[in-house]
Amino acid sequence: MALRIVTRKLGSKLLPMMLSSTSRLHSHATSFGFKEVNEEEKAQMVGKVFSNVAAKYDVMNDLMSAGLHRLWKDRLVSKLNPFRGMKHLDVAGGTGDVAFRILETTNKVKQRGLKDVLESTLDEETQIYVCDINSKMLNVGKQRALERGFGQDRSLIWVEGDAENLSFKNDSMDGYTIAFGIRNVTHIEKVLSEAHRVLKRGGRFLCLELSHVDIPIFKELYDLYSFSVVPAMGEMVAGDRESYQYLVESIRRFPPQALMYACLPEHTKTREEKFASMIADAGFQNVEYENLVGGVVAIHSGLKI
Repeated sequence: MALRIVTRKLGSKLLPMMLSSTSRLHSHATSFGFKEVNEEEKAQMVGKVFSNVAAKYDVMNDLMSAGLHRLWKDRLVSKLNPFRGMKHLDVAGGTGDVAFRILETTNKVKQRGLKDVLESTLDEETQIYVCDINSKMLNVGKQRALERGFGQDRSLIWVEGDAENLSFKNDSMDGYTIAFGIRNVTHIEKVLSEAHRVLKRGGRFLCLELSHVDIPIFKELYDLYSFSVVPAMGEMVAGDRESYQYLVESIRRFPPQALMYACLPEHTKTREEKFASMIADAGFQNVEYENLVGGVVAIHSGLKI
């Protein structure tokens, strides 16, 4: 594991250069894996991918990561440090994996001897919103909630919504998480801006995302596994090779080579640091990231102060 704190200041002369560079970017061009598509097409194409994989999504996560995604999500929630009575937003979390962990963590407080009256009050106040743009993913999550005994839990609230245009009020959330979702959006900067908007002061943003391995030999093996084994596994288990081909390609394109970095020396920044810069640009403070498993995944975080 590697934990790095990212601090950065933009000079007054740098902003005009960034804006000038950004203005040259075709506003309708974006990536879908290794393909260049229109922004409107990407949303539909990503929606189709997740509709196709929804039923086997968690099974494939177990197979692709050898079960490690469970530990990564545990780490994400431990960094969040959930508490009873919190209002939390989990975005792109349709199957409920992260939300269930947060709920279980907050429920542990009940076992430490809080009085019944206090517990009842906190139960009503604790709200964990699971927001996903894909209804099929949400349906899988609701079914899993029933299977885990959370079906009637008032703390879990399922919302179909767009990470780039959230329906929640300003300064309404104590925490925000997004796991394995931000690389699939069309405008990462809009997602980060919305996350900052809905968080209260002192609220924490946490993003778990597949990242880039830079360790020699391990990188070559990881690439071989990603591009050869994962799509074949998707075809065998989920009957869908193309969707998993896209998912692998989307990892390599994250974060996008945004023109906001065109004026900065590329060799001085890792991809994790570039994404950390985007988080800071959205207004977050104390931005940091933690690499797991040699950079296979990274957890980025920031505070709204």
